[in-house]
Amino acid sequence: MAVNVYSTSITQETMSRHDIIAWVNDIVSLNYTKVEQLCSGAAYCQFMDMLFPGCISLKKVKFQAKLEHEYIHNFKLLQASFKRMNVDKVIPVEKLVKGRFQDNLDFIQWFKKFYDANYDGKEYDPVEARQGQDAIPPPDPGEQIFNLPKKSHHANSPTAGAAKSSPASKPGSTPSRPSSAKRASSSSSASRSDKDLETQVIQLNEQVHSLKLALEGVEKERDFYFGKLREIELLCQEHGQENDDLVQRLMEVLYASDEHVSVRRALDCCVLKRRSWSGCSDQCAFGCCPGILRVRTQPMYL
Repeated sequence: MAVNVYSTSITQETMSRHDIIAWVNDIVSLNYTKVEQLCSGAAYCQFMDMLFPGCISLKKVKFQAKLEHEYIHNFKLLQASFKRMNVDKVIPVEKLVKGRFQDNLDFIQWFKKFYDANYDGKEYDPVEARQGQDAIPPPDPGEQIFNLPKKSHHANSPTAGAAKSSPASKPGSTPSRPSSAKRASSSSSASRSDKDLETQVIQLNEQVHSLKLALEGVEKERDFYFGKLREIELLCQEHGQENDDLVQRLMEVLYASDEHVSVRRALDCCVLKRRSWSGCSDQCAFGCCPGILRVRTQPMYL
């Protein structure tokens, strides 16, 4: 069975997109150039065959997948192998097959940790395992999208129209140097603008990725403390008759709906009274001492 791994803001050690693609190509002998090309799912299928021989049939994997339904087919095979090896990871298939950079980067970063936890060092020939299937990288969806506007821009631009009509109106005349300089200048500025936008997109994607990791860490911490509270609740229910008065007060603390009540102060009061049954000098919200505890502004911790 597989060793499961979980990524949090504390444990996550990410690789750059260039390093992660170089690692994929080196391990399974592929020629990917971008993280987005992992959207076909073929590389993950071969990784699973390498880590757990026999858990997946590489004959069924479409290593030359170019269409979305072929990507989905590969990810279904991957899901089946995950289930067979008890891998506790939900594969976001709908997001991955769209070929978006951040979704595929997040998943391959997790898979790298999964690989490190399960690889036993045995030799593996990825080309032989594919049995002659050519592993052609899928087309980059982003490349097609970004190229289309550039072509239409050049075709419909006033500069292009002027260049075509100029020879017809003035046969024998040559283009003036100033107009050529203007075209070169506008092309250079457009190229710089595209690079600036690409840099901004990369930076924003990195920020989103960091926020996702931070959120995962907070959610894991929340689940940890919820589990502790659940264990206390079960203990109270199990030993309720032995220490009825104390257990009753603990249950009141657990089920208190007022988020401003100081649980720590209330528990201290309950423990003091159980020891001496003479009350304490502080005011308690649960009736063990005179008075009622006023609302406090600081957050409550257990």
